[in-house]
Amino acid sequence: MNPLFNDSSITVAIVGCGGFIGCHLLDAILTRTQWRVFGVDLDFYRIQHRLSNERCEFMVADLADKSVVERIAKYPVVVNLAAICTPSRYMAEASEVIRSNYDHPASLAEACAKSGSWLIHFSTSEVYGRTSADSGLLVEDETELTFGPVSASRWSYATAKLLTERYIAGLKNLKWTVVRPFNFVGPYMDFMPGVDGSGIPRVLANFSSALVRGEPLKLVNGGTAKRSFTSVFDAIEFLFALFETGKMGRVSAALGAATEVSKLPFSQAFNVGNPDNEITIAELAHKMRKIFAEIKGVSLESIPEPEKISGVEYYGKGYDDSMRRLPSVEKAERLLGFKAQTPIDVVLRESLTWFVMHYGFPNH
Repeated sequence: MNPLFNDSSITVAIVGCGGFIGCHLLDAILTRTQWRVFGVDLDFYRIQHRLSNERCEFMVADLADKSVVERIAKYPVVVNLAAICTPSRYMAEASEVIRSNYDHPASLAEACAKSGSWLIHFSTSEVYGRTSADSGLLVEDETELTFGPVSASRWSYATAKLLTERYIAGLKNLKWTVVRPFNFVGPYMDFMPGVDGSGIPRVLANFSSALVRGEPLKLVNGGTAKRSFTSVFDAIEFLFALFETGKMGRVSAALGAATEVSKLPFSQAFNVGNPDNEITIAELAHKMRKIFAEIKGVSLESIPEPEKISGVEYYGKGYDDSMRRLPSVEKAERLLGFKAQTPIDVVLRESLTWFVMHYGFPNH
């Protein structure tokens, strides 16, 4: 075991510990290291099997509470995964989305700047804005950003996330790293409407819900938009590469002398995605129908064909979209030695298999 991972004196604070990414990060830390975890969230149903672990302390709270923020910032490494991040809420609850994705993380960043903690903040690929169908690679420190009008409340999430990035980057004495996820998918993603959540989840959980219910998959605006889907397990590998390269924030004079500062992961934003897994949403629907038929042992013809629907009709007034998000991943590979490996068909099969088994539908 890497001596860093065997250091039982390290405690990682995970904000959003009970969420989709947080539950996988928690499992990985407890199985691959000797570190301790301070976990904060409002719901822990995904991590019931970890609640009694002697290396963990959990708190039911959120970042709206200043005393909670100050306590989190006492730990040397803080991973902030907390966010409102479902598209249907961007339109219906724009003000709350902005508070969740700017006010609260800005307060946490200020506290970490004062305490000296390393803040690993999860942003979003949506900070690249309203991209067109012919957009090329999105590069962290080069791509120009264009957003839709204020009347398109769809952009409440992206603009709040971008403002948080700018605020973090401008804070003096803050040791920070920003992560821009590109469509992380896998077991425990989102929810099933009417079962353990309400509203419209992101596309993979949305399609999975329709499949297990025997309903047609809805192709918003024909499903022509393209996305690059990334296994959550690859995302966890990225974080461990980040931990190792950053020595968990312990940058000594000796390390600084032996390592080019430009190659340290601090004051950097990283795309985390898999450009090899780019497909249109219509192609995603086709793949998921095929995989679902194989999982259930039924014919593809027995599964309803997808239906096209307009974005405004499906999500409501204020909907807008990016047509393509293809990440440049050169920076993560160059500075951290990380590259996502899981192919799209494997990603979808592991995600959909978990969804079908978890929700326990005997047939579609």
